[in-house]
Formats: sequence, structure tokens, C-alpha cells
Amino acid sequence: MKTAKKEVRKILDQIPDDASLEDIQYHIYVCQKIERGLQDIDDGRVLSQKQVEKRMSRWIGK
Repeated sequence: MKTAKKEVRKILDQIPDDASLEDIQYHIYVCQKIERGLQDIDDGRVLSQKQVEKRMSRWIGK
């Protein structure tokens, strides 16, 4: 398992040297969201296409 510090270093190595603090924060945020989504998949916290369509129809139908 990678440590948070190693993950941040990996992100910093992949972005331009002139990246702003906001850019860095954004990249960290996106990586966290992706990791959470992948963990949700591993843990079975997913919705079927039908479930998503049913939920979305409530919003679209209004």
C-alpha cells in the first residue's frame, strides 16, 4: 500500500513545475475521488444501469 506522501510525490512528478497550489490541490482531489470510486467497486457499492436510470428519471422528468 502506498503512503499518502508517496502518492503526492507521484502527482507532483507528473504535473508541470509551474503548477499553482490550486492545480496541485485539484490533482490530489481527483486522485482521491478515483481511489474512492475504485474502492466502492471493490466493496460492491455500485448501482446497476437500471437503478441509475430510475434515479435520473426523477430529476429529468421534473
